[in-house]
Amino acid sequence: MSLATGPTEQSLQAVLHYELNGAFVAGPVEHPELIQENVIDEELVIVTPLSHSSVNSLHDVKLLKLLVFKTGCAYRAKLLQLLQEEGLLPIKMMEFGSLETIIGCVGAGLGISLMPRSIVAEAVQQGKIRCHELQDRQTIVTTVFIRRKDTLMTPALSAFLSEMRTHFS
Repeated sequence: MSLATGPTEQSLQAVLHYELNGAFVAGPVEHPELIQENVIDEELVIVTPLSHSSVNSLHDVKLLKLLVFKTGCAYRAKLLQLLQEEGLLPIKMMEFGSLETIIGCVGAGLGISLMPRSIVAEAVQQGKIRCHELQDRQTIVTTVFIRRKDTLMTPALSAFLSEMRTHFS
């Protein structure tokens, strides 16, 4: 069994095309060929440089340069949806391939991002960035584990699912 990272849409397609046995993705996922198991609910927060003032709504965001993953990322899609609901347009988007790079660039003042609180908690605690809750917005995302209904349940996959359930229960 091997693990790979990637945006939600890319991982979903890889599972559907038998390239991966399973994947953690932002849910819910409704597809007739897939089984999904809820893993964890996570709060999404706006991440800004330390110097940024408090953010109570997206109108308070001074840096509308978005630091995001490539198209297909659920967090990117959610951020764009929230901006659109507020009638705001990003000035510019910069795409990156890792969480660490986005967090570092936010800390350096290049822009803002939307990420799960659990992912940025250490950088916030270390004083590298600030996170801001968005009031009056649905910012909870459920991470699910997906796999094909017709995939053989190998001993490795069975053990992995058992450990996952124990860890996240």
